[in-house]
Formats: sequence, C-alpha cells, structure tokens
Amino acid sequence: MNHKDVMGIFPKETEKHISLLKYSKSSCGVDFLLNTADSSEKPGWFNLNRQYKTDFFEFYFFRQAEGYMLLAGRRIELHSGMILVISPFQLQEWHVELDRLDYTFLVFQEEFINNFLSDKYFMYRMLYCYQHDYPTFFDMGAEDMSRFLGLLRQMKKELREPVADSYHMIVAYLYQFLLIFNRFYAKRFNLPFSPPLNNYAYQYKKLLEKHITEKTHVADYAEMMKISRVSLNKAVMREFGLSAVHLLKQRLLQEVKNDLLFSGLSVKEIAYRLHFSEPNHLMRFFKQMTGQTISEFVGSIK
Repeated sequence: MNHKDVMGIFPKETEKHISLLKYSKSSCGVDFLLNTADSSEKPGWFNLNRQYKTDFFEFYFFRQAEGYMLLAGRRIELHSGMILVISPFQLQEWHVELDRLDYTFLVFQEEFINNFLSDKYFMYRMLYCYQHDYPTFFDMGAEDMSRFLGLLRQMKKELREPVADSYHMIVAYLYQFLLIFNRFYAKRFNLPFSPPLNNYAYQYKKLLEKHITEKTHVADYAEMMKISRVSLNKAVMREFGLSAVHLLKQRLLQEVKNDLLFSGLSVKEIAYRLHFSEPNHLMRFFKQMTGQTISEFVGSIK
C-alpha cells in the first residue's frame, strides 16, 4: 500500500525523524477538512510500525481490533468495542495488522469547525481533547456506539453526495457529535461539567500545549494571560477539578514520556530541553509523578 495515497495524508520529515502526517482534502477526494468512513472503504495507515504525529483530530470506533499502539506515553492494547480519540500532534506508533481491524473513523482539522464557530477555545472545552489525566480510550456499549455511528453516517452521506448546504449540514452533525461525546466522556469519568464563568482555564490549557517546553511554571502562564496565579488556579479548579500546578505537571510529564519513547535523547538531554536544573531533578520528578523510575517506565512500554 502506498502510504501517501491513504486518506489524503502526506508524510513530512520533521526533527528527530518523526513524520508529520498532514491531512489534504484534495487528495482525500472530498472538499472538506473532514472525512469519515469504514475501514473497509478507506483503510488507515496503522501498518507503518513507525513513529509519527498528525495535524488533525482522530476518532476510532473499533468493532474488531487486535494489536497495540503507543500513544501519550502509554501502551494501549487494542480490542473490539473500544473507542480511541487522538488530539493533533500527539506522538503515536501503531503495531497492528490491517486485516484484523474493523472500525469507523472520523478525522478533521480544527480549522474545519473554527471556520464556523466564533469560539476559538471550543475544542479545548471538550474534555477528551488534549487530555492528560484520563484515558482517551475506553469501551463503549453497542447502543451508545450506534448513536455516534449514526451521526457519522449522516456526515458521510453529505460528503459523498454534496449539495449547496452540505458544509453547514456536516458542521451541524459534527457539532452535535462533539458535544454529545463530551457529555458521554464527562459522565464516563465523573468530570466537572458546569457552564464556564470565563475562558481562563481553556486558554491555560491551550497555552500549555504550545509552550510547555519553554515555560514550566504556572506563574509564567498567569503572566501571559495577565491575571493572577490565584485567579488562574480558581478557574482551572472549577472547570477541570484539578489545580493549575497539577495540569502543568501532567503536561510536562507527557513531554518527558514522549521524549523518552520517541526522541532518542538521553535523560541529561531531556532534562536540559525541559529546563530541569539537573538530570537528578528530572528523575525525581518522574518517580514522584508515576511511581516508576525512568528505566522501569521504558521497560514496561517496549
């Protein structure tokens, strides 16, 4: 199978030999920055057995699955009846055989829905997006899965037989899909789910994704946002039920895990890149956060 012909995605070599797979609507055969299909119609790229990241959101509804993948510092054993959500630019590596997978996928770039909504933090409000405390893979019953697959079928119909208002219909189905999925996820993991008072928590979450390798203190982000650290912590606690420090440490831990699994850097080099004063401080941080030494973690994943 020619990799670059699959789903309109093209590899681009980036630093540390990690491929960036970019979504191309023209090569995908649709006129939108979104696509959905069954694996029998458009197989994925999981036979690469290589390290890569994508520039789009990915949802997978597995009816049948075997094998495993590495994602967000975890080894995920794939099985039938599970759901998997991957946010953009998360490092991943699949170890599967295509003929043992049966799934429906949804992929889209954030730009697709941002062009329609005025809320620039919309995807950061979705509890399953850029999530580092709770798993973004879990089992789903047949009845619930059928509800989401029904919305994907409606999107697919508009994609394959577009008319004048198809873009608006697809956005409407996607908007409904994402919101219902968010409610399901919040209930599934018993997460806070009250109307936001402001955007501080979501702005913080977005800034963490962008600046975690440069800024590793909550005060840095409060200064960027022009609010006090106390106000930031209250907003984060209200929206996520976690402190601002906890969110930062979890995101920093994720960066450490990514480097350990994918970068080829030494512990000393990782400590320097992420502004730990010395490698011992990084190792102590990792042990406190995970209960494992770095060697134990790497050995448990590979």
